[in-house]
Amino acid sequence: MARAVPACAGPAERKSATVDVENDRSEVNVNTIVYATDFYSCSENAGDYAWLLAEYFSAALLVTHAFLLTQAAMEVEHGLRKTSRQREELEVRLRQKSDALTKGSVTAVPVLLEGNPNEVIPKLADHHAPSMLVLGTHGGGILEHELMGSVAEKILRSTFWPCLTIGPRAPRVTESTRLFRHILYATDLTPATTHAAMFALSFSEQAGGTLDVLNVVPEIAEEDPAGWEQLRNQHVEELERLVPRQARDFCSPNTYVESGKAHQRIMRHLEEDSIDLLVLGIRRAPFLSLEMRTSSAFRIIANAPCPVLTIMG
Repeated sequence: MARAVPACAGPAERKSATVDVENDRSEVNVNTIVYATDFYSCSENAGDYAWLLAEYFSAALLVTHAFLLTQAAMEVEHGLRKTSRQREELEVRLRQKSDALTKGSVTAVPVLLEGNPNEVIPKLADHHAPSMLVLGTHGGGILEHELMGSVAEKILRSTFWPCLTIGPRAPRVTESTRLFRHILYATDLTPATTHAAMFALSFSEQAGGTLDVLNVVPEIAEEDPAGWEQLRNQHVEELERLVPRQARDFCSPNTYVESGKAHQRIMRHLEEDSIDLLVLGIRRAPFLSLEMRTSSAFRIIANAPCPVLTIMG
């Protein structure tokens, strides 16, 4: 493992509509927080994080639920041309959820969506751009109810807006909660995953905390000690170029290059270093390289002891 000093020079490049770069400084620009709820208890903590982000960014908070009409409800609405009980009950539950998140300077607005979650939720975020989505997860890598498995996977792949996912092990939000003082940004150095560096830098700058940058290479690299050392040094230099020199003014960046399985190494850092936020870049390809296949990414999301921010490259 290599731990390096703060990074080398190189102004951050503008790569996303949600990140503004001015005078070599980065800032996340979010107008709307889109919180998708399934009404299960595991999503309650996600709602609290959504409220915290809305207050932090002075952004609008939309509380949304996506559903499909049952056959009986469809017959009522299309045949009798009246609101079905299914829709009425969902509207009541969503309004109650929104009322609970309306506090302080934040006014939560309920938005009931009819359709497949992976289609209508990203469209809602697009309509209120620039946005950030917030999702809650159930343990074991499965997202509960409407946001299960492949559906949540499709939501993340169907939007270019950053998605904050809250697993069951993420800390509960309290009055003393401060946003993301210690951030881990994991990358395999492909363009899609380095795209997420801007978000890690911006959050770190705004929180005034510590930023760790991690790259994991295959285990086979250590079979050739000389080759491994050369590869490690090369990757350290590449990682340091991701963090501009001015980052030293607002955080204490640490650079790590390790070998092994990416999800195992990432989880170890999360557990041992008291990380407050994990930042991951995701490609539109079916899987992430260097062991970071989508299933591995969801394994991390579901078991991470902190929120996970994913950005589609």
